[in-house]
Amino acid sequence: MPTSSSNSMQNMATEAAKLAELTESLLFGDIWQRTPLSPRERSIATVAALVALYRLEQLPFHLQLAMDNGVSRAELGELITHLAFYAGWPAAVSAVDRLADIPQAK
Repeated sequence: MPTSSSNSMQNMATEAAKLAELTESLLFGDIWQRTPLSPRERSIATVAALVALYRLEQLPFHLQLAMDNGVSRAELGELITHLAFYAGWPAAVSAVDRLADIPQAK
């Protein structure tokens, strides 16, 4: 699992070193590597949770990670559309805005 180079990870390393360590070693180093869920499936579940809980700050990182894990933009768009009916229209529209901010693959 690639490590995050996001501002959040940099902030954690500075302000809460143990949280940064646990994020890298436990969350991404253990939980994300467990079977029977693949990283792709974990990405879909994580994006769904972030959209449903309106956690927009973490969403761009996880949308990109989902694409890195083999989830297509079209699948993410469909996931967000599906979530509109369960998580609410505003959450879905905000998630679409975050997806649109991610550059298209060339």
